[in-house]
Amino acid sequence: MIGRQGKKLVSIPVPQIDIPQFRYGAKQGGGVGQGDGDVGTPIGQGDPQPGEDQAGSEPGQHILEVDISLEELAQILGEELQLPKIEPRGTKNIISERSKYNRIRRVGPDSLVHFKRTYKEALRRQISSGEYNPSDPVIVPIRDDTRYRSWKEEWLPESNAVIIYMMDVSGSMGTEQKELVRITAFWIETWLRSQYKQIEICYVVHDAAAKEVDQHAFYHLREGGGTKISSAYKLCNEIIDERYSPVEWNIYPFHFSDGDNWGDGDTHQCVELLEKELLPKSNQFCYGQVRSSYGSGSFAHDLSHWLGDEEKLVVSEIAARENVYDAIKSFLGKGR
Repeated sequence: MIGRQGKKLVSIPVPQIDIPQFRYGAKQGGGVGQGDGDVGTPIGQGDPQPGEDQAGSEPGQHILEVDISLEELAQILGEELQLPKIEPRGTKNIISERSKYNRIRRVGPDSLVHFKRTYKEALRRQISSGEYNPSDPVIVPIRDDTRYRSWKEEWLPESNAVIIYMMDVSGSMGTEQKELVRITAFWIETWLRSQYKQIEICYVVHDAAAKEVDQHAFYHLREGGGTKISSAYKLCNEIIDERYSPVEWNIYPFHFSDGDNWGDGDTHQCVELLEKELLPKSNQFCYGQVRSSYGSGSFAHDLSHWLGDEEKLVVSEIAARENVYDAIKSFLGKGR
C-alpha cells in the first residue's frame, strides 16, 4: 500500500482505518440485562478465568514506517526497473523565467553583501594608497569598498507534460480492479513528475459513455452499465485538441480496462481513432488490461493484432499486484 502524505512524502505502510459498525454475537451468549445479578452490579466484571486478562509472553511483529520523498521514490523506481531518462519531443516546452546571481554591483541591500569581494576591494585600496602594513595586516573596509551580489534574469525552456488517465467503470470492473489501476497510476505519475517540471493530469471514466471527472471520482465512482471504449478515446482526442496542442505538450494517455468491449464494430472504431488521431499526437499510448471474472479480456489481443507494429502503443496485462512491476517497466521502459 502506498499513501501520499502531503505533496512530497509517502509513508509505507499506510495504516488502515475501519469504519465503526455493530457486530452481533450468538443468541445463546446473553447480553446486557440478561443473566444473574443484582441492581447496581458493574457490567463486565466478574471472577477472572485462568489465562484471561493477563499479559502475553510471546513476541509480537512490528512494522517500521518510513517517510520517503517522491524524488527519492522516483530515483529508487528508476534504478530498480532500469528506466531510461525521458527525452521530450521537439519543441514541447514552456519558457520560464529564472534569476541567477552571477553579477556584482556597488549598491544593494545588506542581505546581498559579497564579503569576499568587499574585503578584496578594501585590500586593493589599502595597497594602492600605501596604507597596507604586511607586518600588521589589518583590513578595514569603508563604504566605497562594499560590493553586492546582483542577479540576471534568464529565460530557460522547461518541458511540460499531460497525463490523461482513462478507466472503464462498467459493471465488470470491481474494487479489486480499481485498486490495481490506482497502484499502477501512482507509480506512473511518480516517475513522470521526476522527468518534467510541469505535469497536468486529466481523468476520464467511461462505460457506454465517457465523461471527465476529478481524481476522487475517478477512483471511487460506482461501477455499472455496459462498455463502449471508443467513447473514452473520442473524449481523450477532444481534450487534446482543445487544451493540449502536441506542438507544446508531451502527451501520455493511459487506458485501463478489463478488456470487455461492445461488439467488434466499436473495437474497429477504437483502432481507427488510435491510428489516425491519438498515436500521432501522443508521446506514447499505454493500455493496461486488468483481469476480471466478468470481462472477456479480448481488447488487448485485438490491439496487438491490429496495431502490434506501432512503436507508440504499449499493451500490458495486469492480472494481480505482482504484475504491476512488469506493467510499469513496459509503460515507462522506452524513454518516450
